Amino acid sequence: MLNRKQRLLLKKIVSLFSVVRGYNIPIIILAQYLSAIFILAPEKRALDILFDVDLFLLVFASAITIASGYIINNFYDSQKDLINRPNKSMLDRLISQATKLKVYFTLNFIAASLALFVSWKAFLFFSTYIFLIWFYSHKIKKYAVVGNLTATFMAVIPFFALTLHYYYNLSFEEIISHKGHFAVIFAHAAFLSLLLLIREMIKDLENIKGDLANDYRTIPIRFGEEVSKKIITFLVFSTIFPVYLLVSVYEVGYMDIYFYVALIVLLFFLVFLWKASSKEHYLALHNVLKLLIVSGVFCIVLIDPSVLYKGKIWILSS
Repeated sequence: MLNRKQRLLLKKIVSLFSVVRGYNIPIIILAQYLSAIFILAPEKRALDILFDVDLFLLVFASAITIASGYIINNFYDSQKDLINRPNKSMLDRLISQATKLKVYFTLNFIAASLALFVSWKAFLFFSTYIFLIWFYSHKIKKYAVVGNLTATFMAVIPFFALTLHYYYNLSFEEIISHKGHFAVIFAHAAFLSLLLLIREMIKDLENIKGDLANDYRTIPIRFGEEVSKKIITFLVFSTIFPVYLLVSVYEVGYMDIYFYVALIVLLFFLVFLWKASSKEHYLALHNVLKLLIVSGVFCIVLIDPSVLYKGKIWILSS
């Protein structure tokens, strides 16, 4: 049996895990590695990518930076979360604000140090990323449109870091020769960005009460829920364009199944969106989007499932 101090310590560990959203971090790491193997550098051997030390440092730095971002976001949203997420807020409050800041600065120091091992350019990149996350949490997120766009941009920045890792040193001629591959990367990024932006818009609808009480100027607060739903509808139909490019113009292997299913899910999503009128409804829609994004991560493997088999051959022949 645990004594009182041990139980308290365990609760604080669980609380910190909740604050940094530890359940998201493995998904983010997996998404970066799968993107590197199947989208960013498909011409490279999977094992070469997995054992790329610089890539490992960049992925690890990204994960730590995102974790620290969750902390600073939680720090500034503590009052709002008491209204929007009372149960989670009570768990998160087992960790003091002072402790959250200490962990935040420690994680940022580790992330910047890891980036510095790669290059001074990576250090500058992650230092800027860390600042943007803080500035977003402190100021930008309170404002309509710019807050949603910034949140979406910051969610895809780690993948941009990996793109720079593989393509930064290419000559102009090499860039031209890779233009088709860059188009595929852009189409994937566009689809993901649209899903993330829709998710941010749904979160605003879900959190109206807390946002209103804390003077947030989100789209549903400034312009109303109907306007917000119209924008989300436009964004959902906008996903058709990158999906068309990915399944009809570019080669995505069996992942085209995921994109077809995603479009069907998004159409049903719209039907329920226009019927939604409560926080519970918007939370359900939010969870549908999270499931769609997470399943998309795992479905990246469908681009070329044979890579997994080839990886075994490379292991035996190495």
